[in-house]
Amino acid sequence: MKGVIAQVRTYDRSVRLLMVNQFTINLGFYMLMPYLATHLAGPLGLAGWLVGLILGVRNFSQQGMFLVGGTLADRYGYKPMIIAGMALRVVGFATLGLVESVPALIAASAATGLAGALFNPATRACLAADAGERRVEAFALFNVFYQAGILLGPLVGMVLTGVDFRVTCLTAAGIFAVLSLVQIRALPARRGDGGAREDGPRASVLAQWRGILANRPFVLFSLAMVGSYVMTFQVYLALPLEVRRLGGEGRFGTAAVAVLFAVSGLSTIVLQTRVTAWCKARMAPGRALTWGLLTMGAAFVPLLVATAAPTPRGGAGLWLLAAGPPALSALLLALGTMIAYPFEMDTIVRLSGERLVATHYGLYNTVCGVGITLGNLLTGAALDTARAAGMSALPWLALLALGLVCAAALHVLHRAGRLAPPRPAAPSAAV
Repeated sequence: MKGVIAQVRTYDRSVRLLMVNQFTINLGFYMLMPYLATHLAGPLGLAGWLVGLILGVRNFSQQGMFLVGGTLADRYGYKPMIIAGMALRVVGFATLGLVESVPALIAASAATGLAGALFNPATRACLAADAGERRVEAFALFNVFYQAGILLGPLVGMVLTGVDFRVTCLTAAGIFAVLSLVQIRALPARRGDGGAREDGPRASVLAQWRGILANRPFVLFSLAMVGSYVMTFQVYLALPLEVRRLGGEGRFGTAAVAVLFAVSGLSTIVLQTRVTAWCKARMAPGRALTWGLLTMGAAFVPLLVATAAPTPRGGAGLWLLAAGPPALSALLLALGTMIAYPFEMDTIVRLSGERLVATHYGLYNTVCGVGITLGNLLTGAALDTARAAGMSALPWLALLALGLVCAAALHVLHRAGRLAPPRPAAPSAAV
């Protein structure tokens, strides 16, 4: 950890601030969100479909508005969008803890999602701009802070929710309020290019969007990377379900699921910067991305192998089977993400030609968000089919195949030179 801190200190203050911001954002978010469903269904007594609706509205408003948030950041500056997102989270989180009516809860949930759509693309574009040629290393460090917030947030939330869920909500809102003030005071103003032209007025938003969609290498890269997000999300979906299927819903199952998150977060905090340095010294970005997705696909091999083993009736053997393969899968998924993530974020900047960077990040996040939703629906269907038909290997085979297909797609893009920055237009000959 000392090495991470020393590396962070080599960056400008704005980069250091953005990294600490992301840790604090995730701390505040994850201290609240894991316990929101229980609050809605328990003390508030809402029906299951209403709980799902309120949670779904947050996800939809965030994923659906990423492109808009990125466009606004490029047009009006990164700092205003970061501050606006923070302030909106203050309102949303405080409202979630203080109201009980369904319309107010839906509005608060939508506000928290929209907040993320405002500050996420702006934060990444600002980090990429301020880190300059050291973008890859900066995004590696950014992921360390990101994972640290995810790891610590639920623990803090568990303590606060044990007192009262309102305390959790108001504490999370307070964290974002402090962050808003820090951004106002300390974050330098930085504007994106906004799509400005040298030979005339700025292009319209729709024209900019059409131009990005016409950037075929960027679109193909976005589609190829969707599978990485589907696979990594299984730490929250398929792996916990598999642990509980074998280990049960008791204390062991709960502890084993907690181990999954701990393995994923702690391994990233400890290894991310070393993995990035090793990869950058030995391979091109396209190769690193390919190996990252191959590693994510291979993460499901331990679970696939475990399906061939006889299931013990109880005791240490059952516990080992229930916890061991999923924990190893979580570790490999984290390793694959460590390999790919810094190069992924850098590749988006390079494919954008360093123009409209926040808008590119916004569209990329929207594409991946839609992919996660569809991927989770298909994964859930595969899990149900596997249980009903006694084909326990089916979900893991499907996820392994997804990793191989996406890795192959990235390999083809890399070999074809589609992951290189676009070439500048040749100057016209003098007449």
